[in-house]
Amino acid sequence: MIMLAFFARFFKKHPSVMEKHTARIFFTNTLSGKKELFIPQKPGIALMYTCGPTVYGPAHIGNLRAFIFSDTIARVLKVAGYRVRRVINITDFGHLVSDGDDGEDKMTKGLRREGLTLTLENMRAMAEKYAAIFFEDIAFLNIDTKEITFPRASDYIAEQIAFITTLEQKGYAYRTRDGVYFDTARFSGYGKLGGITMCCQQENTRIKKNKEKHAPADFVLWKSDSKLGWESPWGRGFPGWHIECSAMARSLLGQEIDIHTGGEDHIAIHHNNEIAQSEAASGRTFVHYWMHNAFLNMGSEKISKSLGNAVYLSDVITKKFNPLALRYFFLQAHYRTPLSFSWDALAGAASALNRLWDIAREIAIESKHKSAPSEIRERFLATMRDDLATPQALSVLWDSLRSEEYTPEEKWGLIEDADVHLGLSLVNPPATNGLTEKNVPEEIRDMLARRQAARDSKDFKEADRIRGEISDRGYRVDDGPNGPVLTRTTL
Repeated sequence: MIMLAFFARFFKKHPSVMEKHTARIFFTNTLSGKKELFIPQKPGIALMYTCGPTVYGPAHIGNLRAFIFSDTIARVLKVAGYRVRRVINITDFGHLVSDGDDGEDKMTKGLRREGLTLTLENMRAMAEKYAAIFFEDIAFLNIDTKEITFPRASDYIAEQIAFITTLEQKGYAYRTRDGVYFDTARFSGYGKLGGITMCCQQENTRIKKNKEKHAPADFVLWKSDSKLGWESPWGRGFPGWHIECSAMARSLLGQEIDIHTGGEDHIAIHHNNEIAQSEAASGRTFVHYWMHNAFLNMGSEKISKSLGNAVYLSDVITKKFNPLALRYFFLQAHYRTPLSFSWDALAGAASALNRLWDIAREIAIESKHKSAPSEIRERFLATMRDDLATPQALSVLWDSLRSEEYTPEEKWGLIEDADVHLGLSLVNPPATNGLTEKNVPEEIRDMLARRQAARDSKDFKEADRIRGEISDRGYRVDDGPNGPVLTRTTL
């Protein structure tokens, strides 16, 4: 009885300890198209693989959405008590332009752009240069990398050759004059991710006609190249793009993993190919929960280097935005919802985040950094565990912090929970150059009012002139969805 009373008091005082063993987390599984309760293969451990960047150039912000998405999954799992083992691959060779097997190799294109000769040494050096930029970008976005493994595809050539050998021995692969291909007709479940039928798959492959291929959907496992690459049972060459993920996932996480993430553009081809080759080789389920984020668009088109509309995190920083404003911008939409980027929309997100940081500073003082449990914290946790409903979680956060219903200690407890889930540095806000009305000079406020009057009267020439004057005085004006957002550009 004494021990029971002790544990009752302990869990009442520390509810988070108990919830780690009872948390119910739901994810939308692309494989079933339904929201499912997350049940890992091994209690307390979550195995997670994320398709990483092809490092022939810096990742644009559309690419970065995928890593904030996977980071949010990991955060939710960690808070719930899971040990999360994560892998994000670095593709440092041999990724063709499309998900099919056509077009110019991206790494080769990068070498030509930089005036370098086509050698494996130059390819690796260029890859490490842009991998370093990628690591810097995700650090700016508050993505915790301490427990993530970042394997380079070129370090796993032997494993990829062994994987292809297994597929060939089992009758799932055949040779042609230009390499080795996977025979999709031999895998009965091909296209099951996203409900892709073979007819649609053939339309989507964008593969140029290859008379030696058995079917348009068949994909390359090993690409022959007499001048560049590695030696193999099929001659010199390099692995196809799809095989690297299967080989590295198996080497680092095992034959079955819990969660695999990536952008929605990977569903039709790349991830169906991963499933086919992995399950053909092992005879076991490759991934139990497939999760995909939607595109980031620029107007009506997705952001893409090939379309020439890419925006990079360095552009965000150059315009004096805190990188976490981009993270907040992404969290405002559900990960499965397409999101349209504009500088005004980012300015609105930056303004909201600056206000949130100001509130957090005030509550830190009022609460003396002491937290207390409350039902609002439970509601926040439930929202995040319901398929990462970040827009609703932000709404819960804002409504609660503005409310007089909760004590400063309860609000600080909510801020602590929100911080570990959302990664917005709420507990220790950075020095911000965002401004509130109370600390904007009267002269600048007057200029803003005159500019707004000019805009209201559609005198945009005058509005632009005043905007230039404001800029000359060390402030930038962005027109956000809730009105103009002012940011100090000089300190």
